[in-house]
Amino acid sequence: MNFISSDNISPELKQFIPTAKMIVSTFGNNCEVVLHDLAVPQHSVVFVCNNTVTGRSIGQSFDHLIKDVLLSGSLSDDYRGNYTFVTEDGKKIKSSTSLIRNAQGRVIGALCINYDITPMETLYSAMGEFLATSVTANGAKDNVVSSVGQVLDDLIDSILKSVETQKMTKRERLEIISFMDEKGVFLVKGSVEKVAAKMNISSVTVYGYLDEVRKNYRK
Repeated sequence: MNFISSDNISPELKQFIPTAKMIVSTFGNNCEVVLHDLAVPQHSVVFVCNNTVTGRSIGQSFDHLIKDVLLSGSLSDDYRGNYTFVTEDGKKIKSSTSLIRNAQGRVIGALCINYDITPMETLYSAMGEFLATSVTANGAKDNVVSSVGQVLDDLIDSILKSVETQKMTKRERLEIISFMDEKGVFLVKGSVEKVAAKMNISSVTVYGYLDEVRKNYRK
């Protein structure tokens, strides 16, 4: 088991490191645990245990939090279990993510378990229950939508907290909009209006920036 850690982990998140180590110790070399600090969304990864599974590194950002967790319809009790994704090198990963809240109830982090199930796929029929991915749950939909909205608000605030929106150049605004778009912020209904309000610009301007980054800025 190997682990890498940031020098600046908040005490509220540091307490989850023993849990991360315990999980990897229990499930072995195909298991990886990643701890995210959502106060710094652009560089949210602050601890990784057994990073040989997906190659996660300190200072990287989240990848699946919005698309596969917050918008999944299966988020319940602040966690989503057993969704899958494929890494760039072709590994099939079974993943579970739990949101971490502080004493005031605000989401400050996330604990993600990534398990490489590629070697097990030939045994799928015998291990079907273990490998089963989650099914969209019915009920409590209004609560989920409300929770997603609050987490999104907090993420947008964290992304923008280190910049002075009134003094940003157009290039800086494009970079922020590009990052949010890449991470799936604008998949959430009403997010354009929220971002516009927090950046003190119009929704039309945000849509214009989105069009520009999608057509030209990333080339």
